This record gives sequence, C-alpha cells and structure tokens, in this order.
Amino acid sequence: MQDVPEKKSVEGNMVIGKSRYENQKRRDWNTFGQYLRNHRPPLSLSRCSGAHVLEFLRYLDQFGKTKVHTQLCPFFGHPNPPAPCPCPLRQAWGSLDALIGRLRAAFEEHGGKPENNPFGARAVRLYLREVRDSQSKARGISYEKKKRKRPPQQQNPASLMPPQAPPESTPSASENYQ
Repeated sequence: MQDVPEKKSVEGNMVIGKSRYENQKRRDWNTFGQYLRNHRPPLSLSRCSGAHVLEFLRYLDQFGKTKVHTQLCPFFGHPNPPAPCPCPLRQAWGSLDALIGRLRAAFEEHGGKPENNPFGARAVRLYLREVRDSQSKARGISYEKKKRKRPPQQQNPASLMPPQAPPESTPSASENYQ
C-alpha cells in the first residue's frame, strides 16, 4: 500500500490538511509581512521592534468592529447601549490578544529567536493590558480569567443510593388461599 501525500491544494481559503489555527496564523503572518513591505521606509523583519508591532496594531484598529465608548459618551460603562453613538469602532482586545499569540508563534517558526521576538516585547504586553482595561471600563464588562471548573469527584455508585431495608417476607399466593 502506498502512502498518500498530504494535499496542499487550496480549496476556498483553506489549505487542505492544515488546521484552522494554522491557516489563520499563515494569513496573519502574510498580512504583517505586507505591512512591513508597505511601511515607509520599508522594514525588514530583523529591524522590526515592539514599537513597529504597536504601530501595526493601531493600524488594524481602523478595521475593527467593536464599539469602544469614550469617557464623555453617555453610554460609557454600559455593555448594551440603547441608542447609537459616535464612539469609534476598534479591534476587540480578545482579537488582538489572539493575533499577537499567533504572530509570536509564526515569528519563531520562521527562524526568529524567542529573545528577539518583537511580538513578545514588554511594550506590546503593556499595550494589550491597557486595551483590555480600557475596553472593559468602556463596556462595563470585566475580562477576568475564567475559573477552571473542577470535575465533580467520582463517588462509589453504591454510596449514592439510599440504604435499603431488608426485604420483608411476603406470603406466597398459595399461602393466602389456605
């Protein structure tokens, strides 16, 4: 029997044989590469710093879909405002956080050293924290880490059943008619 090579053809936007995460990471990496090429002056990856990553994240804000209320907005702190307002649309914190995670991984997969990874720079981590906190306040939603649910402790099935009384002796049908 012959080994069938993994298909690398493109079907829609998905590369067959790759996970959704891998495809998204590849698209994000290509987008960042395009951003570096279009930068004035053009930037090489080796010269890219945390400041350039922040510039990229701020650039992405223009394509955001999350309404972030300003402190002057009457809906500041309300998760579901009752009417429209002129506050800006931004990238959601969760989207930016996931994007940075994928780009950090892609950087190292493309030969970058972890200690030189601009996506892991302190300035980037601080920026993400600032975005998280400001969006949390603006929408009245906290972004606390979800507590891990512990599975219920397994108990012996016999211990779950109530104690049963010993069976009473009942007269048989033939004894009833004597």
